[in-house]
Amino acid sequence: MCGIVGYIGKRDVAPLLLEGLQRLEYRGYDSAGVVVTSPKTPGLKMVKAKGRVRDLEAKVPARFKGTTGIAHTRWATHGAPSDVNAHPHMSADNKVAVVHNGIIDNAADLRRKLEADGVEFLSETDTEVLTHLIARSQAEKLEDKVREALRVVEGTYGIAVMHADFSDRIVVARNGSPVVLGIGEKEMFVASDIAALVAHTRQIVTLDDGEMATLKADDFRTYTTEGTRTSAEPTTVEWEAASYDMGGHDTYMHKEIHEQADAVDRVLRGRIDDRFSTVHLGGLNLDAREARQIRRVKILGCGTSYHAGMIGAQMIEELARIPADAEPASEFRYRNAVVDPDTLYIAVSQSGETYDVLAAVQELKRKGARVLGVVNVVGSAIAREADGGIYVHAGPEVCVVSTKCFTNTTVAFALLALHLGRTRDLSVRDGKRIIEGLRRLPQQITEILDQEEEIKKLAESYADARSMLFIGRVRGYPVAREASLKLKEVSYIHAEAYPASELKHGPLALIEPALPTVAIVPDDDLLEKNRAALEEIKAREGKILAVAHQHQEKADQTILVPKNEDELDPILMGIPLQLLAYHTAKALGRDIDKPRNLAKSVTVE
Repeated sequence: MCGIVGYIGKRDVAPLLLEGLQRLEYRGYDSAGVVVTSPKTPGLKMVKAKGRVRDLEAKVPARFKGTTGIAHTRWATHGAPSDVNAHPHMSADNKVAVVHNGIIDNAADLRRKLEADGVEFLSETDTEVLTHLIARSQAEKLEDKVREALRVVEGTYGIAVMHADFSDRIVVARNGSPVVLGIGEKEMFVASDIAALVAHTRQIVTLDDGEMATLKADDFRTYTTEGTRTSAEPTTVEWEAASYDMGGHDTYMHKEIHEQADAVDRVLRGRIDDRFSTVHLGGLNLDAREARQIRRVKILGCGTSYHAGMIGAQMIEELARIPADAEPASEFRYRNAVVDPDTLYIAVSQSGETYDVLAAVQELKRKGARVLGVVNVVGSAIAREADGGIYVHAGPEVCVVSTKCFTNTTVAFALLALHLGRTRDLSVRDGKRIIEGLRRLPQQITEILDQEEEIKKLAESYADARSMLFIGRVRGYPVAREASLKLKEVSYIHAEAYPASELKHGPLALIEPALPTVAIVPDDDLLEKNRAALEEIKAREGKILAVAHQHQEKADQTILVPKNEDELDPILMGIPLQLLAYHTAKALGRDIDKPRNLAKSVTVE
């Protein structure tokens, strides 16, 4: 998997495709490739390279002209990163080229059958199987050739296909991996992510699973893999090309950390109802009677979205008094969970395309469950599959490591918790208290970011640590989990998060001067319990960095965070730890926006 870009029109296609690949670099990748053609110069021309898009660009010859093309950045699943394993993959007769995101589950069986028929494979990839299947089809139309190949394929895919004999079109298909069409003036685009399109058009069509499309320069049509015509109306995306610029920052991660005050203002804007001390969330499609019938809430996400769900579950329990918990979607979908009609299921995904989350949503819908989506991308697969939901309005998040989207997701959960609480037993007074706390968040985020120089110095002092421990209790534990993940993702320092209450049940054996501990110490009813944990660490000569509302005597250093309402404090306490991870990684010289081995949107299992 990783990024797909395609174009058909009258422009010189290679520079346009390379620009699109550069806009998708944030998704993470290890190699790249491009193939072009045109009616005037028939035949397919291809260049591929291991490494970055700039390495590919350096290999593209001056006379590499065309008006139709597809390109790809690859994140290895089958076969190590190499020029040969990079996409596109070409058939033996050089007539068919394919780019593919996803995984073909039965690739090994198909490969054996094709080899038995005399097909020679050049790469180790599963995608090359699809290329040969299309090339060997006896169907007359390219669309039918692709359809025949897809009938025998099992797994996930987002594909774009070119054929030397059909230079007037690109055929694309989707099953579990995003494919977005961009509608221009006598030109058409295709990509796996809106980021590659917004510089050229804001009119898009998002394919559904089991849907295909044929793109020509002046037209497009969509249909199912069975051939039935579908009606797809373009929608206008809010984001503009400027949203993807670095804006004077050294990295996208730094930019996005500093955008959080404005991002939180956006997720709140127009949703607060002062008259009734509640919020308007029209997209939920959940009236007051239905809300009161909910007996349990189950939140599903992966990675950072899972941690945001943990915070969300706590807020829902505290404010709405509904039992709630969060679980990794990747585990939920495989454990044959009991689906309860009185449970509200909430799927969380920044991209709205995370495969494990999407698969869980589809299984829940099959079993008749009510599912809400909490996503950042309008028109994404989870948004379309869910019964309703909340857009978090964080804006484009380019860095692989999520920061502002995590924060906005936690704020969205606070809105949901307040909404559910006010339909049940949360008082007007408490509703007003939470609303006032929500309104304070943007200014308090700015106050935290103003401490960046001090946090940078702390980060540099911890950069030589080989491992770090993050602890928190109840509200602080999900914050510790997310902070630990941030440090691992971007700095490659091993980090582990643990409930502070569990230290004495095992992890105390790890404490020594060489293992720093980051402790989340909110000023709430567990303050003294958290201080007792600091005592335990200090008695064993452990070094402590506290994130707290007041100076902690037992800590070696304390990062002070403005106090909000107890329920909302976790939203703020993770922000200085984003800066800690960022500056630690910078001190170590890491590739901050594109951490090794990681991809932004994980659309495979």
